[in-house]
Amino acid sequence: MTDHLAADAPDGDLVAPTPKIPVPDEVADAIATLIRWAGDDPSREGLLDTPKRVARAWREYCQGYAEDPKVHLSRVFEEVGGYDDIVLLKDIPFQSHCEHHMAPIIGHAHIAYLPQDRVVGISKLARVLHGYARRLQVQERLTAEVADCIWDGLKPRGVAVVIEATHACMTARGVRTPGVGMVTSRMMGVFRDDERSRKEVLALMGMR
Repeated sequence: MTDHLAADAPDGDLVAPTPKIPVPDEVADAIATLIRWAGDDPSREGLLDTPKRVARAWREYCQGYAEDPKVHLSRVFEEVGGYDDIVLLKDIPFQSHCEHHMAPIIGHAHIAYLPQDRVVGISKLARVLHGYARRLQVQERLTAEVADCIWDGLKPRGVAVVIEATHACMTARGVRTPGVGMVTSRMMGVFRDDERSRKEVLALMGMR
């Protein structure tokens, strides 16, 4: 354990606890009503603090509403030693929630672009993804939002985004079909117009 981690966190914890945000009474009451409607008693011991816990969890799940993902692409680098080929970040894990049933969407994304005269730190691609994923979503829109953000922010020659995910609204309810994955993609620029470039980036992503 590094000294600064130990200094920042109480009792030698690796990560300092997140300060508890206040929960409005109407939000806690709404969650208690849902618990009651589901058939349980929100006043029993095990559920007493659940409404506030759920409220804070949802504020965390949806923290993407409090940020503009485009900001993550504002700092770019132009000194790349003449590199002008594909930049790809593979298998970025993410979690989101479907806007229809507020059920989890869990998956990973592949994000690629073909730079024109600028690149961005690779962690920023993941931050763009998380900024949009941490909202109520549908996978199709999430895919388009990530691709459009990179296209507008970096002005590359091409952008390719592929997202693979499972949806609890399908696996845990309704049709109840586990093990089913959904794949969405958005190709822009040369990856859309040139078949050879599209095949190359999909091969790098490991897609058939």
